[in-house]
Amino acid sequence: MALNFKEYINSKGEIILYIGNPNLDKLEQLSHGFGDIWHSSFEQGYKNAFPDLVYQAFVFFWYINDFDAIDEAVSWRLNPNHFAVRKSVWELFNGFDSDFKSNQLAAFDFAYNALRNGGAIPLYVKGLFQENTKEIIEISTRDRYVFFRKNFIFSHSLFMLYRKGIWKLSEWNSLFYAKKNFKQRTNRIVLSPRELNGIEGKPTVSYIIPTMMRQDFTLNLLDDLKTQTYLPTQVIVVDATPENSRDESLYNPSNYPFEVQFHWQTSKGSCRARNEAIDLCTGDYIVFGDDDIRIPSDFIENHIRLLQTYNAGACNGLDIQADHQKQTLEDLKVKLENFAYPRWYVGASQSYSNANSCVKREHVSKLIGNDINYDGGYGEDSDFGISLTKMGVPVLHNPFSTNLHLKPPVGGYRFWGSQAKIMGKKRKTQPWELDTPVKNIRPVPSPTIMYQIHKQFTPQQLTEYKHKYFITYLFKGNKWSIPLKLIKLPHRLMQFDKSVFYAKKLMQLGKRTK
Repeated sequence: MALNFKEYINSKGEIILYIGNPNLDKLEQLSHGFGDIWHSSFEQGYKNAFPDLVYQAFVFFWYINDFDAIDEAVSWRLNPNHFAVRKSVWELFNGFDSDFKSNQLAAFDFAYNALRNGGAIPLYVKGLFQENTKEIIEISTRDRYVFFRKNFIFSHSLFMLYRKGIWKLSEWNSLFYAKKNFKQRTNRIVLSPRELNGIEGKPTVSYIIPTMMRQDFTLNLLDDLKTQTYLPTQVIVVDATPENSRDESLYNPSNYPFEVQFHWQTSKGSCRARNEAIDLCTGDYIVFGDDDIRIPSDFIENHIRLLQTYNAGACNGLDIQADHQKQTLEDLKVKLENFAYPRWYVGASQSYSNANSCVKREHVSKLIGNDINYDGGYGEDSDFGISLTKMGVPVLHNPFSTNLHLKPPVGGYRFWGSQAKIMGKKRKTQPWELDTPVKNIRPVPSPTIMYQIHKQFTPQQLTEYKHKYFITYLFKGNKWSIPLKLIKLPHRLMQFDKSVFYAKKLMQLGKRTK
C-alpha cells in the first residue's frame, strides 16, 4: 500500500517518516527514546479497536487492552492516517501488508507484529498529533480471518468461528477463504538491538535477594556479585530459612566489597520479602534476583547500559534454565552459543521475571512494591511487570544481561506454595485462602492466576479464557480420553468456580503490600 510519507531528520541524522502533522519538537525528543513507531490514535477513535484479538490472546498478553490515564503507552492500535516511524524500521518490516483490504487492519497488523514478534515498540503519545477527529473502524470478516490465518495457528481461527457463531455462513466462507489463500507467517523479522553506550555518571545499584533454605546458593550468587564489572552499591538478603535449619555464621558482611545487609524474615511469602527489601533500598536502580541463579561479570553493567542507551525505566533480562543445579557459568556460555530462539532483540517485554530484572527505584516506589495477594501462589512476577507498563514504564527485553537459573528441587519460597496441592488434614492453609480454608474441592487453576485475570483484564476476556480453558481440557491430547474427561467435567467446572471464588475475595481486598 503506497503511503505519502514526509521525512524528518533528527539531530542524530536519523530519518523519521510520518503521515499527518506531528509536533516535530516532540517527535525529535521521542526519536531519542525506546520507541520506534509513534501515534496519537486514542483520541482518533482507535483505542481498544479490533477487540477480536481476544480469540487468540484472551488474557496474559499485556497489550491486548490499551492503557488508561497515561500520556505514553505501548499500543499497536496504529492509525494509518496519522503516525510516524523510523525509516529503518518501516523498510525492515516491509511496510503494510497489501493482502488486507482494510488499511486500518493493515496498520494494526504492522504494529502488532512489530511489537509481538519484531522487537520494535509502537507507542501511543498524547498530543503528538493534534488531529482529534474520531474515525470509524471498519474491518471485514474476510480481513479478520486473514489476520488470524497469517499470524496464528489454525486452531485460533476455529475458536473464533465457534465464538462468533458456527451458524453464520459469512464466518465459514471467510474461514475457508483465508485457509485456502494464505499461510501462517514463519519467517519472523527481528529488529537488531542498538549498540549499547557506556555507563554515564555513577548510578547506584541496590540488589535484592529473597531466599529460603538455600544459603549455599545465596552465597554463590554473592560471590558472582563480587566479580561484577559494575559493582552494586548495596545488596539486601532477606532470608526466611527457619531457625532450626539456618547457619547464621555463613553470612559475613565484611567478605564483600559492597554494603550487604542480611535480614531474617519473620513474615511469610516472597512478595513480602521483596517489599521488606525494597523499603531498605537506596540505589538509583533496583535489580531483582532469585537466590538460585548464577550471573556473569557484566550482568549489572549491561542492565544499566541498556536502560541508559534506550532512555528507559525497566528491563527484563534473559533467564536461561539449567539442566541441573550443579551447572556453572561455563555451562551458561555453551547454552547461549546454542540458543535456539532469536536472542538479539530488545523491544517491549511480554513477561517479567523477579529472577532477572532491573527497574529505576523511582518507579518501584510509585508502584509501592509487590502485591502480597500472590503469596502462596503464582503470577506475582507478571503482575509486577504489567503494573509497571500500565504506569507508562514499559519493561524492555534485555538480551545482554543473562543468568543461569539452577532451579534446585528443594528450598525456596515455593516450599510454602507446594502445600496448595495437598488435600485433607495434612494441608497447610495458604495466604490466598483468607478466612475460607479449602475443604473438599481444590481450586484449579491457581486462585492467584485467576486473581490476576480479574485484576488486569476485562470480564469479556475472562469469559474467553474460560471457554478456551475447557476446550483445551477436553480436546488436547488423546482423543480416546474425551469420554472420561466429559465424566470429570462437572468436577472440573466446580474447581474452576472455586478458583474464581477466591480470586473475587482477593479482589475485594485490593492490592496489598504489607
